[in-house]
Order: sequence, then structure tokens, then C-alpha cells
Amino acid sequence: MTTSAELRRRHAEVWDAAVGHRFVDELGAGTVPDAVLARYLSQDALFLDAFVALLGAAVAAADRPGARMVLARQLGLVAGDEDDYFTRALARLGVDGPVDPAPPTTGFLGLMDRAGRSADYPTIMTVLLVAEWLYLDWAQRLGAAPDDWLYAEWIELHRGPAFAAWVTFLRGEVDRVGADGTVFAVAVELELAFFDAAYG
Repeated sequence: MTTSAELRRRHAEVWDAAVGHRFVDELGAGTVPDAVLARYLSQDALFLDAFVALLGAAVAAADRPGARMVLARQLGLVAGDEDDYFTRALARLGVDGPVDPAPPTTGFLGLMDRAGRSADYPTIMTVLLVAEWLYLDWAQRLGAAPDDWLYAEWIELHRGPAFAAWVTFLRGEVDRVGADGTVFAVAVELELAFFDAAYG
């Protein structure tokens, strides 16, 4: 069994609770209450700068030119498509300006910051893998996206051939260079707590 598959198996209970969360079900049905979606997206938007910084750290720490190019291309995508979605979605939901981070947000921001500052490629890739693979899992389990762009675009940003290929790359890198098992476990717990926090 590969390193990534073993880590996911080891933390399957918490992973599956996040992937099968009430929020995910309501997202797929297009029925998330506006207040909940606003709380979720305003918190998720707080990750954007930190995530860009983490990807930058991965570019710098990569041990192979090919991996560095893949990471650099993804960095450009995140800074474009996802940033644009947050701007439009938060405006529609009436969120005016940044919000204070909830405890799970603070925890994940700290985890990303420590990973980036470590300049340790396996640790950085562990955090990226959880953040992206768990989202691919929940997005892939949903059926056709709702007609409303507010839901559809968020779902489609996290599935499809390009995003699946990105997660496959992350898994391959973790399988190749190793992972920090403790960091993986903490990241999965924080992902579940983040969904819970959307409901206040």
C-alpha cells in the first residue's frame, strides 16, 4: 500500500466524516442556508493568501524540476480562478470585508505557516495533500451540480480531470518523498472541524 493510501486508511473515520458531512450534502443539493454558506466561504477565503504562500514554499522546496513546474502552474491557477470566485460569492452573500478566523481556521493557518516555514518538502506536501485530496473526495461524490453558480462553481473547482490530476500528482509526490503522519492527522481533524464551524 502506498504512503498516501495508508495515511488515508489510518484516518478513515475522520476523513469519511468530513467527506460525508452535512455541509457537503447541502452543498450538492444547493440548500446551504445563506448564513452558513457566508460563514464557510468567508472563513475559507482567509486561507487563500496562506495557501498561495504554502504553494510558493513548495515551489522553492521541490527537489525535482518537473515537480517544481507543476507546483508553479497550480500556484497561478489558485491566484486566478479561486480568488475571482471568492470576490463574487462573498459580494452576493453580503459579506463586506474580512472576518475574524474561527478556531479551526486559526489552527489550519498555523499548520500551513509552520509547514511553509519549515522548508521541508515532505511536510509541505502532506498539508497540501490533505487540503486538496479531501476536497476532491467530497466533490466527486456529489452528483450533478446545482444550477446556481454559487454552488456549481465551488463544486467544479474541486473536481474534474485537471483537479484530479493535481491530486494524483500530490499523492505521487507524497508516495515518493514520504509524509509527516502527525501533520496528516492534525490536518484531517481540522478539515472536519472547519465544516462543523460553518454551522456556528
